[in-house]
Amino acid sequence: MFGRIAALAVVVLLGGCQSNQVNHDFDAGRDFGAYRNWAWKDPALQYRPDDPRIKSDLTEQRIRQAVGEQLDQRGLRPAAAGTRADLNVQAYLIVEDRQQQVTTNYGGAWGGPWNGYWGAPMYNETRNITYKVATIQIDLLDGKDGKLVWRGSDEQMMASTPNPEDRNKAIRSTVTKILSNYPPR
Repeated sequence: MFGRIAALAVVVLLGGCQSNQVNHDFDAGRDFGAYRNWAWKDPALQYRPDDPRIKSDLTEQRIRQAVGEQLDQRGLRPAAAGTRADLNVQAYLIVEDRQQQVTTNYGGAWGGPWNGYWGAPMYNETRNITYKVATIQIDLLDGKDGKLVWRGSDEQMMASTPNPEDRNKAIRSTVTKILSNYPPR
């Protein structure tokens, strides 16, 4: 009995160490091997909310470059100018505020029943922490009928004061995780 409880505790602890799962969905009726090239759908990147503090040509450039590199690694090439692409790509950058309550316990008694107890009274402090989460969503639409054939997204907590290199690494890492599920298996 004790072994089962210990095994369950280990499974629960390992589950807590698990990283975020990348969300993805796709049309199982599509032949993804038939898609050979891609092009950006206009607008290539949409922002939610449509806030000038979030919009940035530099962010769009980073996302476009990261998506292009990952699609290239998966055998998809940019469509020639003036031709219809097999896939149209559209990305979204969604920034939202999240809150979490954090409770800290202070004080408490020490000792035992033989020596007596001593210490300060115990009290709890609960605080609300607000932080920003950025989600990148990538949609792949069929070039012929315009229907969504594949979607992937992942989120990451935003750093309060990132430098450009940190932003670039975060975008590349997130896009790589998202597109690691393309083509679907």
